[in-house]
Amino acid sequence: MITIAGAGLAGLASALELARAGASVRVYEAGPEIGARSVARYAGGMLAPWCERESAGEEVITLGAGAADWWEAITPVTCRGTLVVAPPRDHAELSRFARRTTGFREVAGTGVDRLEPDLSGRFSRGLFFEREAHLDPRLALQDLVNAATALGVVINPGTAAPDRVDLDCTGIHATLPDLRPVRGEMALLHCPEVTITRTIRLLHPRFPLYLVPRGEGVFMIGATMIESSSTRPVTLRSLSELLGAAFAIHPGFAEASVIETGSGLRPAFPDNLPRLVQRDGTLHLNGLYRHGFLLAPAMAARVARHFIPETSDAHHSECQTA
Repeated sequence: MITIAGAGLAGLASALELARAGASVRVYEAGPEIGARSVARYAGGMLAPWCERESAGEEVITLGAGAADWWEAITPVTCRGTLVVAPPRDHAELSRFARRTTGFREVAGTGVDRLEPDLSGRFSRGLFFEREAHLDPRLALQDLVNAATALGVVINPGTAAPDRVDLDCTGIHATLPDLRPVRGEMALLHCPEVTITRTIRLLHPRFPLYLVPRGEGVFMIGATMIESSSTRPVTLRSLSELLGAAFAIHPGFAEASVIETGSGLRPAFPDNLPRLVQRDGTLHLNGLYRHGFLLAPAMAARVARHFIPETSDAHHSECQTA
């Protein structure tokens, strides 16, 4: 029996990969409901390895390129790419983003309009990452639970983990060297008048913002670049920037209803890439940063390979010792 602390994204993905490899798995979740305390609930759900290369190493592409296929076997995935845009005053940011990334084609003039007719006349330049995708984080978490339990994984909500477990996936609550919190903030908007169909990233001098369609007129607007350990609700400044960004993308959002706001702390290491760390007899999977849905599949496969070495996995286990 392999025991796991934490039924968030990392813990559930690892439990599924271990079960697929034939292991018996038990997951302990201190929260009263599975996923209720997971920071992944407030994620964009973007499967965007080429865009994420802008703020992380090349490994984000290597690890994340197969994420969409992994998730498609579990939950619905929308494969319509990512469109990165900026207003004319921030075109220098767009050029900088292009220099730091790959896997895109430049669109100009009516190119943006053809991709997203609702943006007609609003942006004269953009970068289109055609191979990228997105999913609904909360639906994906529930579908991940269903897939894991179907293979016999036992999940115990409202139950503190024992002092010693095989795998620790407790995120920012883990006491690991160099782990830091990065605050993410989001708002869910209902605006059926806007018909944007793919993820839009709006480049902003302070941090990039993203708009993700959820279907039925619902959109998520968010940002995850705030170096802070604060757990308070979304600040007025941040909410103003989020809503202002939505309006900058499309003026129709001025009439949007704000369904929900939320914030969470993403655990990150200095290189903004996840790690497997062996400490005091427990393996830790941590540091998913804002790449949770993108990198969890490959990291979970590494976890399975660590515990069951004969597991077939193209991503070799690379553990560190703390």
